[in-house]
Amino acid sequence: MTSRRRRPPLAAAALALTSLVLAGCAAAGDDSDADATPVAEDAAFPVTIEHTFGSTTIEEKPERVVTWGWGTTDAVLALGVTPAAMPFQAYAGDADGVLPWIREALEEAGEEIPTVLPDSGEDVPFEDIAEAQPDVILAHYSGITAEQYETLSAIAPVVAYPGEPWSTPWREVVTTTAQALGLVTEAEEVLAGIDQQIADARAAHPEFEGLTLATAWDVGGTFYVYADEDPRVEFMLDLGFENAPAVDSLDTDESPFYFTLSHERLDELESDVLVAYGTTEEELQTFLDAPYAQVMPQVQSGAVAKLVGAGLISSVSPPTALSLPWGLDETVTQLDAAAAVAQG
Repeated sequence: MTSRRRRPPLAAAALALTSLVLAGCAAAGDDSDADATPVAEDAAFPVTIEHTFGSTTIEEKPERVVTWGWGTTDAVLALGVTPAAMPFQAYAGDADGVLPWIREALEEAGEEIPTVLPDSGEDVPFEDIAEAQPDVILAHYSGITAEQYETLSAIAPVVAYPGEPWSTPWREVVTTTAQALGLVTEAEEVLAGIDQQIADARAAHPEFEGLTLATAWDVGGTFYVYADEDPRVEFMLDLGFENAPAVDSLDTDESPFYFTLSHERLDELESDVLVAYGTTEEELQTFLDAPYAQVMPQVQSGAVAKLVGAGLISSVSPPTALSLPWGLDETVTQLDAAAAVAQG
């Protein structure tokens, strides 16, 4: 699964955990296309999409869509299309490599699980993708190389990422998917619905307003702090929190999304609320009980929002069109508990 190998919002923390990971669909076609869903007939094609390797022109509306990387499967499903094939997701995926919100979306739509491409690490399963007979390959949140892009392009038009790998903003994943499939209006509706959910959560929790936030993960002997540019932090700020000044002052710019902090300096990471991640309760509790964590005022007071479990972590790391709604309620519940402690 490529998405667990390099995607920066999960950062090196994910790398340490898994050798690396760190929101109704239309009816299927005839028997030959049973695992694909045709997109809207009135889509405006051809369409050209710019990306880091140049540009890709999609001449006609795609009917068989293959997704690769992270978040593109979610965007396709949210727009009412079932992909012909999608990547195996090891971190947070089930035994079949299917993420919980993807399985739920397919079940709610009465769709079968599409072909799940094999977990091939940094490699791309070209033969399996070719067997899916795609009309388009969506890889605009991935880490494909120029060579892999060229090989994939011999199979079907490929939409790659703009700029750096694993860095496409999650909303742009949705809008680019919509552009490729001719479903721009549907994308606007999807994003408006998610924004409304976030706005509703903010309105329901006025206590979040103005509280400072720091987001961190202590894993594999390293303490990672996430910058306000990281998507997992951005949506929490949308809930009313403010980025803690300490996060900015301590940021070493080793990545656009995160930086590491030595255990000896954890007392400098001051904030009203600390969001702490743990793949398991045991992992998180080990951090909270560690002597080096006791110097943190948030840990001392208990103003810690505990986001535990591969599913919950992945749902916001980074969020997607399906995963953010899936994980929002539990995230808000944990933030509410920490905010209550912070406010005494």
